[in-house]
Amino acid sequence: MILASQSPRRRELLGLITEDFEIIPAQGEEILPEGISPREAVILLSQQKAAEVRQRKFPGMEEIPDTIIAADTVVAVDGEILGKPRSRENAGEMLRKLSGRKHSVFTGVTIISGIRTSSFAEETAVEFYPLTDEEITVYVDSGDPMDKAGAYGIQGRGALLVKRIEGDYYNVMGLPAGRLYRELKLIQKD
Repeated sequence: MILASQSPRRRELLGLITEDFEIIPAQGEEILPEGISPREAVILLSQQKAAEVRQRKFPGMEEIPDTIIAADTVVAVDGEILGKPRSRENAGEMLRKLSGRKHSVFTGVTIISGIRTSSFAEETAVEFYPLTDEEITVYVDSGDPMDKAGAYGIQGRGALLVKRIEGDYYNVMGLPAGRLYRELKLIQKD
């Protein structure tokens, strides 16, 4: 298997399914059409990543000998997609938008195995406690939000911001492991 991601969280979660995989991160620019829904966005981005890694690793091959797994995660509130923050200020803005509110975390996954391709998206609802400016500043100063969709990571200090979740916890970390396991069994079945 090939994981088309450099995320340590995705690496850890794929390790729950198999220890036999290699990391080949996608390097292309993420391009989304205007007005796309968060669910459609993560599916499209995961498809772009999987296709890029497939082309780099197996140029011109119709049937590939390995299985490629690519994923992308976004946070959405009021229909607005929040990706990774561009700056400390942007991280603070995102956290203020999420403060005291419920939002959705979407992860899209694309699997390419042999000649088969399968894509899906998982959604988890997350509710934050109301956050003070001081709490936001301390969290942003920790550096934790800078490489995470929505400017928080539930598996780290961001856990202190979360009041409740509805759905798959691992989806919020960036890879819905249980669903991925089942989808892999389906796509690899002869």
